[in-house]
Amino acid sequence: MNHDEFERFVLKFGKDILRFCRMTAGDAENGDELYQDTMLKLLEKKKKLDSMQNTKSYALSTSIYLWKNKKKKYANRMRLVPIDSMDKMSDEGYEFTDYDNEVSPEHMILKQNEADMIQGFVNTLPEKYRIPIYLYYSADMQINEISKILGLPEGTVKSRMRKAKKQLKEKLEAIGYDR
Repeated sequence: MNHDEFERFVLKFGKDILRFCRMTAGDAENGDELYQDTMLKLLEKKKKLDSMQNTKSYALSTSIYLWKNKKKKYANRMRLVPIDSMDKMSDEGYEFTDYDNEVSPEHMILKQNEADMIQGFVNTLPEKYRIPIYLYYSADMQINEISKILGLPEGTVKSRMRKAKKQLKEKLEAIGYDR
């Protein structure tokens, strides 16, 4: 891969890789650092990369590899603030309704709070469940691509995603979230 091909690769897939790195790391600062490390590693190996092969998968594999190596460093930064129960939030005036057709700033903030709460639950999943969920939903990857990246059979990836969804559903139902 030459310099121009690498630039086209970054323009085409950079946002997906950055989003994946941020979600994997749990916050923007650590995600940006992981993204930079990933891109530096790819830049070092750009002459060995083939633009005709799935370089996006290789980049995501590289970011997973780098993230696992820095996991201990990130562990101290990744402590989540406990999430209040839905009942307590309701007592404080938080309403859980369908805001899809609303565009007021209050409704946008409430939708963001819901998204943040769900993201918090995803972050509490074990790594083996969290990474396939991130790859599927944030990087728009297919099950077969995820299985290649993680080096697992497709059935295992499907099973882990099913278990992750079940755990998320149980956590949301436990706090009274019903959608």
